[in-house]
Amino acid sequence: MCVLAHVLEDAGIATVVLASMRPVAEKMKVPRTLYCEFPLGRPLGIPGDAEFQHDVLRAAFDLLEAPSGPVVEDYPKALESDETPLACDLPPSFDPDLSPSVAEAQGLRAAYGRAVARRGATEVGRSIGSDEVPGALADFERVVAGEHWKEVYGPRLDTIAVSHDIRAYYQEAALELVDGPPAGARQVEAWFFEKTEAGKTLAAARDALNEQGAPGGITFYMVPIGR
Repeated sequence: MCVLAHVLEDAGIATVVLASMRPVAEKMKVPRTLYCEFPLGRPLGIPGDAEFQHDVLRAAFDLLEAPSGPVVEDYPKALESDETPLACDLPPSFDPDLSPSVAEAQGLRAAYGRAVARRGATEVGRSIGSDEVPGALADFERVVAGEHWKEVYGPRLDTIAVSHDIRAYYQEAALELVDGPPAGARQVEAWFFEKTEAGKTLAAARDALNEQGAPGGITFYMVPIGR
């Protein structure tokens, strides 16, 4: 966004950047920046709170009256990131022949379908479709069990995109099973990696791939830093 702001300013269009990382905006010398100490992914603050979000926008637009910059102002209210796992019950497994993560993914299919129907869109599809999520988890489980990744995937291993699609599938289904958006920005992430079999499988697969000497570029973003 900082680079894009410079491009737009050069074209004669005034900009204001809502920054979640103050040092980046300062280093990029963006003409006008409102630094908001909010969790990443929530540039306007509290989801569903129109009054709060309008206040953020008013503070941002006020910077258009500021003298030539770079100008960096701090929004006066900070929000902490709640990492308490989302309270979302998972469907029980009734098929003892399926692995826990595969059965879990299949059990969430109805909730995921409702989410797509309601929103009319999905983030699943970067590499695999929703019907392929159980199979993708089964492949990760093979790696965790000791099979070499080249035996499972062949020469091409698109784990970053596959992991994104699995997480998106789970997160969209979870939000359909709870009442309203979570209060904390990272509660769904915490739920996925701490409470679901799929999250545990992704973390274990990342570790197994690293132990097998897989290229770091295909494992680094499978799981958030710190997990």
